[in-house]
Amino acid sequence: MTKPIPDKAEVAIEFPEKLYIGTFERTARFDAHLDETGISLRLHRVGSDNAQKSVHMHFHYALFAEMLHDLAKTVESSPAQEFAHRATLRDAAKAFYLALERDAHGRAGTAELTPEQEVRLLHIME
Repeated sequence: MTKPIPDKAEVAIEFPEKLYIGTFERTARFDAHLDETGISLRLHRVGSDNAQKSVHMHFHYALFAEMLHDLAKTVESSPAQEFAHRATLRDAAKAFYLALERDAHGRAGTAELTPEQEVRLLHIME
């Protein structure tokens, strides 16, 4: 199910001889979901033939997890006052985490976090 983009996305694809740049703003739509092998993201703008554009990305789970770890390191090294969208990202990361903790029946998981995972989660949620 696609939803309106709440802010803005910029995409650049660089080849040796060409550069493609696209901007997706509030009039565009997005879709994000999980499948058997990874994370699927799609940005789509409708309009006349020359205004239509879409970007589809698929990241396998291990790569996406590594990206999340790198994002956490970036947040950890940034002073809190310099990071304007900290609360928005924290709330989204918390919702994602809680959704992953639920079992097939919607119950909260009982998995224990290692001390390192607890520290990382606390840093992400700050």
